This record gives sequence, C-alpha cells and structure tokens, in this order.
Amino acid sequence: MAVVTAKASKSLYIQVILGVLIGAALGHFWPSLGVQMQPFGDGFIKLVRMIIAPIIFVTVVVGIAKLSDAREVGRIGLKAIIYFEVLTTAAMAISLVVGHVIRPGAGLNVDPATLDKSAVARYANAPHQGVADFLLNIIPNTVVDAFARGEILQVLLFAVLFGLGLSRMGKNGKQVVHFLDQAGGALFEVIGLIMRLAPLGAFGAMAFTIGRYGIGALAQLGLLMLCFYLTCALFIFVVLGLVARVIGLNILKILRYVKEEFLIVLGTSSSEAAMPTLMGKLERLGCGQSLVGLTVPLGYAFNLDGSSIYFTMAIAFIAQALNIPLSWGDYILILAVLLLTSKGAATVTGGGFITLAATLATMNGKVPVAGMVLVLGVDRFMSEARAITNLFGNTVATLFVAWWEGALDLDHVRRELDHPASGIETPATAVEA
Repeated sequence: MAVVTAKASKSLYIQVILGVLIGAALGHFWPSLGVQMQPFGDGFIKLVRMIIAPIIFVTVVVGIAKLSDAREVGRIGLKAIIYFEVLTTAAMAISLVVGHVIRPGAGLNVDPATLDKSAVARYANAPHQGVADFLLNIIPNTVVDAFARGEILQVLLFAVLFGLGLSRMGKNGKQVVHFLDQAGGALFEVIGLIMRLAPLGAFGAMAFTIGRYGIGALAQLGLLMLCFYLTCALFIFVVLGLVARVIGLNILKILRYVKEEFLIVLGTSSSEAAMPTLMGKLERLGCGQSLVGLTVPLGYAFNLDGSSIYFTMAIAFIAQALNIPLSWGDYILILAVLLLTSKGAATVTGGGFITLAATLATMNGKVPVAGMVLVLGVDRFMSEARAITNLFGNTVATLFVAWWEGALDLDHVRRELDHPASGIETPATAVEA
C-alpha cells in the first residue's frame, strides 16, 4: 500500500524545494511578512510530532511481538548504543580538531566583562539533567503522560514492555497484534496526508528564519559557521562514508535515497519532522520493523552527531573569542563531560544551550557561561546543519546495526538505492507493498 505514489512523491519533492526558496526570498525582501509565516512551520512540526508517539508505539509493539527470541531486543538495543557512543565521540573529536586548527574565534578579542549575562540567564540557571535524572526520566509517571507529552524514550520503553508481554501470550496475543498492525496502517495514512503539507511547513519555517534573523547575521560570525558546516561535511562524507563502506554501501547513494527527508529537515530545522518517513524508507531497504522501531527512536536521544559537533565547536569558539587558552587536557575534559551532558539535550526545551551552560560550568569558571551570548545570533542558522547531520547519522546507524545483526540483504539494499521505487513513503509501504 503506497501512501504516496512515485509521481506524487516527485511532485512533493519539487514543492518542498520551491517552498524553501520562496520562503527564503520572502524573508529576505519582506522580513516583517516573513516573520508572520512562522505558524505554518510550527504547525507542520506539531502535526508530525502529534503522530510520532503512536507510530513508534505501534511499530515497536508489532515488531517485538513477532520476534521469536525476546533476547534479540536487548541485543539490538545494546549494539545501537555502542555504535552511538563511538560515532558521537568521533564527531566531537573531529569538531575539536577543526576548531583548534582553524580557530574561528581568534581575533575577535571580546572582553568578558562586556558580555550580556542576562541574554543567557534562562539557560545558565535552568536545571540540567544529570545521568541519574536522565535515566529516571525514561520511566514515565503514567503511560498516558508519556503519550500526552510525546516523550519518545518513555513511549519506546512502554512499547518494548508491551511487545514483550504480547509475545509471551502466544496465540492469545495475536488478535491484539493484528489490531495494532491494522491501526498502524491508518496512522501511516495520516502521515501521508500530513506530508502533503510539507512544502507549506518548509516555506513558513524558512521565511521566519530569514525574516527574523536576516541573512546579514551570517557575515558577523561567518568563519564559525564555515567551520561548523565544514566539520559536518567531514563527518558525513568521511566518517559516515567509512561506516557505509564497511557495510558495503555507497554513502552518496544513501544520502540521495533520503533526499526528501533532507529537504524537509532543511526547511523546518527539525530532524523529528522527517522521522516517520525515514523509518518507512529504512524498512523498505530491508531493515526489520523491530530493529527500525528501536534504533531510530534511540538515535534521536543518543546519536546526536550534529549537535555534538556544534557543542564542541561552540565551546572552542567562545574560548578563542575571549582569548582564553585551552590545553588538550581541557579539550579532553570537554569531550568527556559532553558525552554525559549531551544525552539530555533532546529531551529538554532549549536543551542545546542548557547543555552548553552545564558543560561550561564544569570547567571551574575557565570559560564563562555568559560567553554563550556570542553564538546566540547565528544559532538558528546552524540548527539546519545540526538536524541534517543527525538525520544522516541515524540513517547510517540503522543500516549498520542491521548489518551487524546479520539481518541486512545487501543485494536488496543496493537495488533499492540504485532504483528507488519512489520518494517519500511510510512504514506501511514497506510492510504491505
């Protein structure tokens, strides 16, 4: 059952491109009008987030209930987390090296006494989740609360437990599994309808961004942005390219395969906006339903490659701009702290800046937290690259975990990558095509 046909998908692909371009033009030439387009972008993202929790629940429950060995769930989850930690560390290390060599903040000579502390007060004073808090937060207060707040990890935990419970019921649980499978089909149809609004969402979000912040803001901290984009490109084409080669795949073909999701993320600055359709494409490539249902949601909490690059680059930039020398020992400390603090970034509103504040606070005042004000102006322009890198990182991660599990038919994957059946599709396509 193809929710979006090949012809409609191609049309949607073009419409998203036009939405991004028209939005950028509107925001540049008529900034006040562009800012007023924000509700279109926010509305589209809210529509997608509305459906993410039910889709994760259905996909994971049905996938796990059909597994013959419940231990497979734990094995997949463990392999995914190991992969995430290794790749996140690599992303941070590359960012630190690029920031240290190019030194984008050198020469700004900002006096720490002139920093506007009030601009970052709400991030610096916000409580940051520690490791224990983060782990406890995975357990919902109630099941209804998890769905109501759209907490991905909480929904995932309940879905895993519910799926394991159904698998232990044997034949008695098959009717529930069948019902959820059919309900999932209806949810995927809803995603098909929501995706038709993707061009409008991309238009609204891009018009607001350019209208609110202006293209001129890019020049002010251009070298920082250049270094950040360069590091993201290095990570995608070198590190993820190497991972793809280990699997036996071509990174350029993988990137082309998710080009529609790339455009949606580019327009909305949210990797979550492409999450449901990404899961569908990964299933169509041959990744198992339970594996996709576990790995992709986990990746959105643990595999924030783009965000990790941003954190380390921003800290190096702030230190250089304030003429504060950092030793390699300091850099190693930053990396170690971020491996822990970054895990809560996706679960808190404003989590990126809160994570930055928490990391700087652990450095015994060597780099003042108020230095975050130096990157506030261009943060929005770097959010697209963060989200896109996260998207590509989770795509390759799922393929790698499936390959590591020995559950990936590489011949089938290569055929799909060479001749994709269509563009934007949902998991229903993979299941019922």
